Amino acid sequence: MLSNIEIFGYMAMTVVIASILMKDMAKLRLLGILSSAMFIVYGLVLSAYPIVLMNVLVIAINTYRLLKD
Repeated sequence: MLSNIEIFGYMAMTVVIASILMKDMAKLRLLGILSSAMFIVYGLVLSAYPIVLMNVLVIAINTYRLLKD
């Protein structure tokens, strides 16, 4: 049986896949921000700080590019 955090991780993964399928760049970046936020929660629960750090950086980049474009 999967734990709640594993299910949440699979949900975050699904959002990443959905974002990659987007043709509209703004939607891609918004879904990327959402998936990164989900992976930050996932990483914090698991004390997996490299996951947290990477996704904080991805949010910063996606936010910058979303606002710039």
